[in-house]
Amino acid sequence: MDRVTLAHGSGGVETFEILERLIFRRVEDKLKRVGNGFGIDVLDDGAVIPLPSGDHIVVSIDAYTVNPPFFPGGNIGTLAAAGSINDVLMMGGRPIAILDSIIVEEGFPIEDLERIMQSFLDILKSENIALIGGDFKVMPKGGVDKIVITTTAIGIARKPIVDSPKPGDKIIVSDFVGDHGAVIMLLQMGLEKNVEEFGKGLLKSDAKPLTKLMLPLIERFSNYINAARDPTRGGLAGTLNEWASRTGGVIVVEEPSIPIRDSVKRYCEMLGVDPLYLASEGVAVLSVDPTVAEEVVEYMKSLGFENARIIGEVKSSEKFKGYVLMKTSVGGYRILEPPRGELVPRIC
Repeated sequence: MDRVTLAHGSGGVETFEILERLIFRRVEDKLKRVGNGFGIDVLDDGAVIPLPSGDHIVVSIDAYTVNPPFFPGGNIGTLAAAGSINDVLMMGGRPIAILDSIIVEEGFPIEDLERIMQSFLDILKSENIALIGGDFKVMPKGGVDKIVITTTAIGIARKPIVDSPKPGDKIIVSDFVGDHGAVIMLLQMGLEKNVEEFGKGLLKSDAKPLTKLMLPLIERFSNYINAARDPTRGGLAGTLNEWASRTGGVIVVEEPSIPIRDSVKRYCEMLGVDPLYLASEGVAVLSVDPTVAEEVVEYMKSLGFENARIIGEVKSSEKFKGYVLMKTSVGGYRILEPPRGELVPRIC
């Protein structure tokens, strides 16, 4: 391709191809991290920086450009705050501060901007996270579509999660997957008036901070969690394929074990979309030592995450090296391929 496409921002195969072309292969290995920490060699939108004390600074950067900016369950402000907090948590950090950069289109209603920023600040206040700096710009009409929020989140970790699944690990999800992606997809298609669950308030984005889940888990099971992700762009399928590629083994998941809301299944079937590729904004996916996997699930349920469950495991394999296999409801297997193209543009 000689032009950037929407697919390049989807978080799938095309995203990693353009990042490799533009950045990864141009940066020397010694400059991909700070000291003995981790940077774009492991975590492309975050880093872990060791401190002399033995603790680590955890830092993450992300840009949010969801369309529409308001949706059932939140808005772009909710999404930016929760998403940045969750990125730090998934690296094993306790979030302590955020910086934000806001770019708004000329003519954007100030009342809407106030609602967005109040949602952003409400989450930071509820999580006791400081807003320590930022930037504000206005682009001419048509120079940017409505609003873009970029955040840098900072945390402290005693023992970082390095995102390195190991053979034998069990794969655990904390909740229903695909809710956020399904909501944005239906709104972009103009189907909200035809979706019964919207009217009843039953179908909404799952965007929320996961501090009440992850901080207790990190405190209790830090030696057993080998990888953690929130499956945003590319959904659960994207996360699992990244892990399989990194480990060089195979990840096998059980289709009946994957929690998907009935309404999400129904609308995805109607539109011919696989919900496993839809973003979640309030879900954790963990790769956990098998000796404590059942205990982790029970502990997650005790914290209020009643849909938590084991959905599969990491295995060594030469034949299916780097693949994700899904055992279907009828007993067969299919390859769960990495995300390609742009299923739902501007989702987060």
